[in-house]
Amino acid sequence: VQLQASGGGLVQAGGSLRLACVASGDTGSSYAMGWFRQAPGKEREFVATISRAGTKRYYSDSAKGRFTISRDNAKNSVYLQMNSLKPEDTAVYYCAARLTVTGTYYSTAPEYNYWGQGAQVTVSS
Repeated sequence: VQLQASGGGLVQAGGSLRLACVASGDTGSSYAMGWFRQAPGKEREFVATISRAGTKRYYSDSAKGRFTISRDNAKNSVYLQMNSLKPEDTAVYYCAARLTVTGTYYSTAPEYNYWGQGAQVTVSS
């Protein structure tokens, strides 16, 4: 499966952005989805994940209360609504897909099979 992320950009602190990730290819299989991010000089870190049916979500502490992950399986898409953005949210954001037959979610990078190319999010102070 191929993943294409979009929606990144430059925003002032306190603003909002919505990232989208569209899957193509083997979309007939079931995937849990996740968002990760990587800031310059730092390791890739988990942001949010959603189960294949969209019934379970899990967030990092830094994302909780500000970010919302959602999905539209009819459109093979997953979204990350980011509100109250802070300069420390500046990073390249990656969507990822994990082939699964369970209803759970996954919060570590090695658990994911497929990755998108990343979308740059820059938050100015």
